Amino acid sequence: MEGSYNIYIVILSIVIAILASFSALNIAAKISHANGKSRWFWLIAGALVMGSGVWSMHFVGMLAFHLNAPVKYDVGFTLLSMLASVISSFIAFYITMPKDINRYQLVIGGFIMGSGIVTMHYVGMKAMIMPMGLSYDKTLWILSAIIAFVASYAALFLFLRFRNQSSSSWLKWLSAVVMGFAICGMHYTGMKAARFHHISGMMMEQNHSMDFFLLYGVTVMIFLILFISWGAMFFDRHVLEKLAYQDSITGLPNRNEMNRFFNTYVGTETIGVLFLDLDQFKAINDTLGHDVGDLLVHEVGNRLRKFIRRDQQAFRIGGDEFLIILKDCSLEKAEKLAKQVLQSIKEVYRINGNELYVTGSIGISIGSIQELNRSELLKSADTAMYKAKGLGKNQYCVYTNEMGIQEVRKMELEKDLQNALEHNQFYIVYQPKWNVKTNKLFGFEALIRWNHPRLGVVSPGEFIPIAEETGQIIPITRWIIEEACMQCKSWQSQGLVQPVSVNLSVRLFETDQLTELIGNLLEKVDLDPHFLELEITESMVFYDINDIIRQLEIIRDMGVKVSMDDFGTGYSSIGLLDKIPMDAIKLDRLFTFDLDNPSKRAIIQAIILMAENLHLEVIAEGVEQQEHIDLLTQLGCYVMQGFFYGRPMENKEISKYVKRDVTV
Repeated sequence: MEGSYNIYIVILSIVIAILASFSALNIAAKISHANGKSRWFWLIAGALVMGSGVWSMHFVGMLAFHLNAPVKYDVGFTLLSMLASVISSFIAFYITMPKDINRYQLVIGGFIMGSGIVTMHYVGMKAMIMPMGLSYDKTLWILSAIIAFVASYAALFLFLRFRNQSSSSWLKWLSAVVMGFAICGMHYTGMKAARFHHISGMMMEQNHSMDFFLLYGVTVMIFLILFISWGAMFFDRHVLEKLAYQDSITGLPNRNEMNRFFNTYVGTETIGVLFLDLDQFKAINDTLGHDVGDLLVHEVGNRLRKFIRRDQQAFRIGGDEFLIILKDCSLEKAEKLAKQVLQSIKEVYRINGNELYVTGSIGISIGSIQELNRSELLKSADTAMYKAKGLGKNQYCVYTNEMGIQEVRKMELEKDLQNALEHNQFYIVYQPKWNVKTNKLFGFEALIRWNHPRLGVVSPGEFIPIAEETGQIIPITRWIIEEACMQCKSWQSQGLVQPVSVNLSVRLFETDQLTELIGNLLEKVDLDPHFLELEITESMVFYDINDIIRQLEIIRDMGVKVSMDDFGTGYSSIGLLDKIPMDAIKLDRLFTFDLDNPSKRAIIQAIILMAENLHLEVIAEGVEQQEHIDLLTQLGCYVMQGFFYGRPMENKEISKYVKRDVTV
């Protein structure tokens, strides 16, 4: 018995199949880029939309088919056919989910999807309840299965080939059309294979009516599915995508987008990474407020946006940190871009009535993602950026293997620093200070040294910054103060009554336990507070200066002296000299080395005059020649420290030094 088709409903079934395929493939594209639970959400959503679309197309196609007999559908088999379609779609998308898949995975995915279509169709046919028998032409049956397998494989291949290219929308539509025709081709070939025949003894009825309720119900359902899937895609693209992958202040792609770039990038060409960090950002944030800081970052983002091209992209990855990635990059191309970025960054910013002058430091690393993982590229660029800052800022620096060696050494020191105190690897040397007016010893400065078991003696200039970063400076300074106080007490018992000074890190002020620490140590050692001097640095003015002043006042009330070390080399603290409670300032060796310069002598004389008016002692560091002593004495500075009067020495050398030089 032959049936007939309503051509309009057939067209509707084809349109439904294509739209469902496109929606499902678009959702499936999210699977490869998503992480964690969101990946499972997109996987399940894609399988539901695809499976439901195929199922709906099948029953719309069945409604288009007309037999001169009443037809009903078994609910159990109908739901089973839908389940087969959804599960097969889920498995196919799951198999082809990774970024890099081989052809075997692709063939298996196509086979699973094709099998699901075949199963859904013939289980759906089994659901038909009618007064006639049903058999199949084997040749057409096999042909319908082959169509489903081949077209499913082709659709997945096209989709996977172009899913990472934003410009391939028409290719995704091509995949959906192929998939849609695969579903319809399989369905109508399978229907052609069906043979309906009368069963003797069963009464036939003439039935020219159509179950429009079922037609409308299935149609509304599929368009509802499409609406939901498209709504989810729109929400993801215009809301969630923006929240997750776009920086809210600059509008540039953020760190998540940068990670997604590296996760999805499959090119083999050389990649250039420019790591940009603003040089004076913290000072602006602390002095003018975070609102101005945010406006500054926004303006920097605007300036970086003009460097965005098809082959290069800018990202904001942190507070004042930006990244620019260049595809197919050469060293010349990276350096040229770095110069342009630095020139753009240092132009004046006019924000809320303020004229701000900000520079940037850039680190450059170049390599292939295939040969290096992204963390190496980013770490190399970060290392080069800090090198640029160390060289004076407002410049770029290209990563070299030598920097890598230095970075490895830094990491080793950072690791070993954690146990150095416990393993007694630190020791203290003492450098004398001399009063030329009285021609007598004026005390000692305690300086730490690290005798590394493998690297030998490590300079404090190398490990102190690491200790500052990691917080190890706090227990280290506690140990230095205690050891210096104990040594000072020991000297007194030997007849050498001299004060000792110790350098302080701002990290100890941040603990808000410094005053308690000093009091406990003095009490433990039983040392008169007047024999302890604490040296601070100018850079502390950019921290909570009021809290630092509060703690210093408590310390001075104990009787402990306070001096400012390396005066004149850091951030200007002249405006705070009358507020910071202290007893002395130490002129940095920068002034001592250039005493022949009249302008430098004028500056020193001005500082000494200012110190006298504030009742502060002036101590000159880096004194190495008699000429230094003569000129400094003429200018009014009488306390000196440097190699001329003695190099830093261990305790066992102190007694020899005192016996030899006490009559100088």
